[in-house]
Amino acid sequence: MQIGPLPLKSNLFLSPLAGYTNLPFRLVVREIGGVGLCTTDLVNARSLLEKREKAFKLIETRPADSPLAVQLFGSVPGEMRDAALIAESRGAVSVDINMGCPVKKVVKIGGGSAMMTELNKTAALVRGMVAAVKIPVTAKMRLGWDDQNITAPDLARALEDAGVAAIFVHGRTREQGFGGTVNLAGIRKVVEAVKAIPVIGNGDVVTPQAAKKMLDETGCAGVSIGRGAFYDPWIFKRTVHLLQTGELLPEEDFDERARVMCRHLDLMVEVFGEELGCRMFRKVAPWYAKRFGPCHEFNKHVVQVATKAQFLDVLENYRHWREQFLDENGELQIRFQPAPLVASFMREPESTQRHHIPVPRGPVDVW
Repeated sequence: MQIGPLPLKSNLFLSPLAGYTNLPFRLVVREIGGVGLCTTDLVNARSLLEKREKAFKLIETRPADSPLAVQLFGSVPGEMRDAALIAESRGAVSVDINMGCPVKKVVKIGGGSAMMTELNKTAALVRGMVAAVKIPVTAKMRLGWDDQNITAPDLARALEDAGVAAIFVHGRTREQGFGGTVNLAGIRKVVEAVKAIPVIGNGDVVTPQAAKKMLDETGCAGVSIGRGAFYDPWIFKRTVHLLQTGELLPEEDFDERARVMCRHLDLMVEVFGEELGCRMFRKVAPWYAKRFGPCHEFNKHVVQVATKAQFLDVLENYRHWREQFLDENGELQIRFQPAPLVASFMREPESTQRHHIPVPRGPVDVW
């Protein structure tokens, strides 16, 4: 897999999602293996130019966090160009332009999905960025504003002419938000619209099988995984194995999930400090717990931790509590009676479990 002159170890990408794809999570995914390129949370170009501490924290990186793309949003050509130069100077090997975010605060300034409605203006902005930096410039888009305005194929052609090195396309419209299902045929039309650059598909990839289906049915060159990776950080490793061998690896056991969860917390504390890191981890730990089996006892306490020592106590107490559901071989028995929320989750097919990953709710217009 290659993005412009940039070679990658796989055709699997970690999608940016605001508040989640921070440095600790990217490092966890990289340590597990299988991912080709990670992307930062989306960053306001103007906030970088104003040297805001929060913006620089979003693009914070280290040698182990490579290759890394920085995703920018904004609509002022000069600001986007200069922000791309800052990202390049701070170690980014690629700059991604967000043209897909449906959230109101992004769209109202002409960024995100709004960029799909003015092709000529957007292409001119991109040309300025491509001319300014030596690293590849890519674009992330949705299929269009709504079902009556499917502009992604036309925009992809215009952006290829403007010099972008790759297109990432989420198979939903802005109107859909995160609802409904991904339109694989729509992604295929984007693949067919460009001449030479790779198109990377995105949306509803929560299993290795879903990644393979997207590749097979759309002809895309790679797959970008967002919410599915938060639910299952091992998805890249198992997807690479499936694509290379045709074999589906078994899912990780409790001990491995607990080990990686602890590593994730260590990195959160290292990057953000113990107080903030533990507070942020309260929303992360329940992702891991979704595959613990009966997890209500763990979740009830982990959302209150304030220190690493408290977290380790919660995990150890849960480990003992969980033993009542194990058989003589230490395997989770099927015959337990889980809490109602856990029971409904475990009955739910994997294809719909994406709804358990936090996303904005309600009408898109009020996000």
